[in-house]
Amino acid sequence: MDWFERNPYRTGSRSSLAIEAFTFLFSYYAVPIAVGVLSLLVLLLPAPAPQGGDGVPLSMRVLGDQRDELDVARASAALRAQPVRERYDTHLSETPIWFAVATPPSEPSNGRTSGAPPLSTAILFPSRHIQQIECFDGSTLLPIGSVSRNLASSGDLTRIGSGIAVQPGRHDEVVCRAIFSGPAVLGAAQLSPDGLKQINDAFHRHAGLLEGGLATLAAFVLITAIINRDWVYVLFAAWLFGNLRLGAISMGWDEQWLGSSLPVQWISLIRKVTVPVYYILTYTLFVTLFRNDLTRVGYRHLLRTIQWLGPILLIASIVLPVPAYLPLMWGIVSVGIAVVIFMLGRILRLSPSRTALWYSAALAVALIASFSEVASAAFHTRFLIPTLNSVTAALVSSLMAALAIAEQIRAERAERLRAQAELRRAYDVTPVGLFTVGADGEFLQFNPALEAMLGMERGAKRLHWDDYFPAASWQPIYRQATDTGAIEIELSRDGGMRLASDAASTTQTASGRLATYGDIVATPGQGSTNVRHYLLKAAHDGTRLECSVQDVTERQQAIQTLSFLADHDPLTGALNRRGIDKYIAETMTAAGRPARSLVIAYLDLDRFKLINDLFGHHIGDEVLRQVCMRIEAGLGSADRVCRVGGDEFVILLLDTPIALAATASQAIIDAIGGEPYGIGHRAFHVRASLGLVEAPVGLRAQEAISAADSACREAKLEGNGRIVVYESDAPMFVERARQLSLLEQFSSDLPPGGLFLEMQPIMSMTTPYEALDFEVLLRMRGSDGAIVPPAKAISAAETNGTISALDKWVMETTLTWIDRNRSKLARTRFVSVNVSAASLNDERFVSQVGALFRRFRHVVPLLCIEITEGVALHDLNNTRRLIGGVQRLGAKVALDDFGAGHTSFPYLRDLPADALKIDGEFVRNINGFPANAAIVEAVIGLARNLGMQSIAEWVEDAPTLEILQTMRVDYVQGFAIARPQSPEVILAATSAADFITDPDILALIGPRTAPQSMDDDSMRSLH
Repeated sequence: MDWFERNPYRTGSRSSLAIEAFTFLFSYYAVPIAVGVLSLLVLLLPAPAPQGGDGVPLSMRVLGDQRDELDVARASAALRAQPVRERYDTHLSETPIWFAVATPPSEPSNGRTSGAPPLSTAILFPSRHIQQIECFDGSTLLPIGSVSRNLASSGDLTRIGSGIAVQPGRHDEVVCRAIFSGPAVLGAAQLSPDGLKQINDAFHRHAGLLEGGLATLAAFVLITAIINRDWVYVLFAAWLFGNLRLGAISMGWDEQWLGSSLPVQWISLIRKVTVPVYYILTYTLFVTLFRNDLTRVGYRHLLRTIQWLGPILLIASIVLPVPAYLPLMWGIVSVGIAVVIFMLGRILRLSPSRTALWYSAALAVALIASFSEVASAAFHTRFLIPTLNSVTAALVSSLMAALAIAEQIRAERAERLRAQAELRRAYDVTPVGLFTVGADGEFLQFNPALEAMLGMERGAKRLHWDDYFPAASWQPIYRQATDTGAIEIELSRDGGMRLASDAASTTQTASGRLATYGDIVATPGQGSTNVRHYLLKAAHDGTRLECSVQDVTERQQAIQTLSFLADHDPLTGALNRRGIDKYIAETMTAAGRPARSLVIAYLDLDRFKLINDLFGHHIGDEVLRQVCMRIEAGLGSADRVCRVGGDEFVILLLDTPIALAATASQAIIDAIGGEPYGIGHRAFHVRASLGLVEAPVGLRAQEAISAADSACREAKLEGNGRIVVYESDAPMFVERARQLSLLEQFSSDLPPGGLFLEMQPIMSMTTPYEALDFEVLLRMRGSDGAIVPPAKAISAAETNGTISALDKWVMETTLTWIDRNRSKLARTRFVSVNVSAASLNDERFVSQVGALFRRFRHVVPLLCIEITEGVALHDLNNTRRLIGGVQRLGAKVALDDFGAGHTSFPYLRDLPADALKIDGEFVRNINGFPANAAIVEAVIGLARNLGMQSIAEWVEDAPTLEILQTMRVDYVQGFAIARPQSPEVILAATSAADFITDPDILALIGPRTAPQSMDDDSMRSLH
């Protein structure tokens, strides 16, 4: 220890320095060394005890009274027959014991020989395990005194140290009855009054030393624990108090607690519980002190074993009596001591430390003291160090354990100092600015990174927040950090301040884009070097702030760039699709204002792909940039341009009449194609087409853009450099509105209102007047009462995904109608119902139709399901499974639009259909195209050879019917036979031929004849 570090007064004359050095050395070195040396000499070379201090052992006769039935007379008589002995072991017995002790006759004072006891001697029973004793005069058998359980004494019996003494010189023989508890050894000694006084004084001196020393040390450690808020000190204080109680038990004054007597009924339980409590505390202290070392030495199972033994011993101390408890206690404590010694040995070998050495020394002192006391009791002599008893051992072991903890604290403190030094070095070298600011805004300390970041003057006497950051920002920051504990904000050196979570704002041009240079978009402010952005994190620490600051200028610029690129095209700087959607949402849905008028132009460059293909994409990119600049030159401040494709642009004209928008659009088209684009030594001419639409109020922006795209395509068809304009009342918008309304009607899983069915007759060519067969057709009436084209209704259902629900409605309605009118359909052989492709691939629809077929199984044989050929061939296995399931339920299956596909014939043999319905495109042009006639005839023959019926649709005149008749087709359907009819009209007819009005067709099918039976050779049907 350096005196110049300790002494606060290191200046003055030579004599002053000399006296200061003497005072320091005397206080810090001389006195502590002298105290230590004197204590060691007294411990190793104690002064000889006064003569007679140990007394003269006396012989006695002992008699056990296990049934507690003897009185003094009977016991005195029985004792005379007992052998004489000097010591008696109770063997943990707690039953009464009678014993008699005779006092040798006293000698005259002037005739005493050397070593003889003095006159007026007393008898001492030194056992500390006596719970109750009552003594009688051996001659008269009269009581001479007693000591009760509450330690109260009467008569000639008194407490001397940890034993009981009979007053000297009054009784020649003493007969006593005593009750012992614990491992008691009964003995007697004759002592002089001086000897009694020496024993009593030594007892109280040791008790005071032990209790005062350990209690003071424990209190000091506990106070230290409270101040430092360290639970290790609390644990050590509790362990010291356990040492105190063990020493008290060893000395025989454990009936007291810090100088006050304990209730008698508590003494036995406290005495038993003390050992397991001390055992558990010792284990916990040991594991705490060596928690890092124990992970390296292994044998965790041994520690786990002695850890479990602690609670077991504690429970045993409460529930077991002393005779049963003591052997168990000795065994468990022995195992615990052995394991601790073993683990300490491994720690000293594998991970030696001064903490382990001090703890080992403390354990060794305790063991040596215990061995010394056992040996002195057994051999009546002192072994090893004479003054090392239970008291001094408790004190020394406690002090050594304290040294072990102190050493650990020293090591931890050294580690903390090392960590602090590393932290300081890291503080100095970290690239992040670190600093501490007082409540007044003054910099208390800062690292070199902050100094370089802000250009601070380290040698300046006073550095303040206002010198480097906005002056108005300090007080709000300090208040918020004080209220919340921590704060994170973003500061700028130009005086602005905002929360770090605030979005950065950017300045845009009228077109919504920023300036571009080459392929890199430059955001405003990026080129400015005098504005720096800093991210500040501050935590409140009492009366100051601990802060860190990072220069986030580049990050802020990157965020601005990324934010810009999220909504803009990186090549041209125009809005992208996301940007235009955001802009439209902001302008069309302003709160509290009606929707604003919007004109949308869709611009497409003509034959621009040739520039990329011939000269490369880098040339094309430069052309696009210049095109975008020409477009922006013709726009107003509220207008925006968006690049939606490679060479396609969308222009938004806000609050602009359509006439002015058309004029501005034409000017843009002229500007694009008016002058060539000079790139390097080349010049390119580019033209564009443009579609302009005035979006009606309420029309979605994307729909308006789609309409503008259609107008642009129309403009391209009319020639380069053209404009097509659609005003808000254009027919295309009316048609789109109808389509949207129709889509909304099909937005639910339930079929919309206005649906109804019509039936178109299908005529048999062999028996035209005998059969009433027909196909069910879906119709829909709009809200205005007009009939919606079936193709549009079905398309809307397919678009919204409700086609399966629509097909289910048709199927269920048809089956219900057939079931209700079965008696009126006696001549009906089949009723065709078309099912869409989406429904056939919908497992839920197939399951629902199966349930319908089972419910209407008695009319299902009339049903013929039409499956489009393309759908059937898309998934052959699924189609085969579906056809088989329908046919098992009794229905028929027809392949619709047969011949429209390109691979029909190879797969036809694998589809067990009942009929082929020839595609109407072949049938309608059968007269004008011989190839069509050949195809139709081939299909009819194929169906006949495969055992299927053939049905020709779209039959619209007599010549077509005549050709089909010669080809021997089975059934025909079309306007030549009948147009779709209402269900009521169908029910009123008797055959499909009833609807024919063309005389040429009637002539072809012949006159009506009387009903006749039909056999298999004359006609065929689907039954």
